[in-house]
Amino acid sequence: MSATPPTTTVGQSTNIAWHAASVDRPTRAQQRGHRSAILWFTGLSGAGKSTLANAVNGALFERGLACYVLDGDNIRHGLCKDLGFSDADREENIRRIGEVSKLFLDAGIVVLTAFVSPFKADRDKARALVEAGDFIEIHCAADLDVCEERDTKGLYAKARAGAIKDFTGISSPYEAPENPELKVDTGSQSLEACVAQVIGHLEGKGLMAA
Repeated sequence: MSATPPTTTVGQSTNIAWHAASVDRPTRAQQRGHRSAILWFTGLSGAGKSTLANAVNGALFERGLACYVLDGDNIRHGLCKDLGFSDADREENIRRIGEVSKLFLDAGIVVLTAFVSPFKADRDKARALVEAGDFIEIHCAADLDVCEERDTKGLYAKARAGAIKDFTGISSPYEAPENPELKVDTGSQSLEACVAQVIGHLEGKGLMAA
């Protein structure tokens, strides 16, 4: 038997130890035939993050890749249902997603996250959790007026009326990525063109092979 790992303190957790997995990430990649990665879709509400992430997910699945979408609204039905939309809660929301995404990455899965994630510092913290090349930031770029025209959930109208506080783009800022791995014009391009752009980028980075 291996030696008992030393215990340590992490945050509020004491007397914990890291246990190495019996199957590592490279072995999973070899079995599945492709690398794992975090595809981090960010943009304003209504920019098309969830729509694009799910379409790309479908395209990857059809190619035989193990993939999964973490959607902002869905996550707040469970893992983050205790959080609101204050700056502090948004930061904690993205911190949790970053950690969950890291687990998916280690499990050999291509995880696609669709979150507004408005603050650059929070996205940078999520990126810093993994090795270079594992975090692919995809900016779903759509102008505010386009997002308001779509307003599928009526959120912008409520925010303009003062019914929703701390709404990104209206009463809370959105810090657009300065140097994302990929910028997709979801405001004017068709969904098919956006998917093709993302898939082309992934192919160019060799994600489709182990």
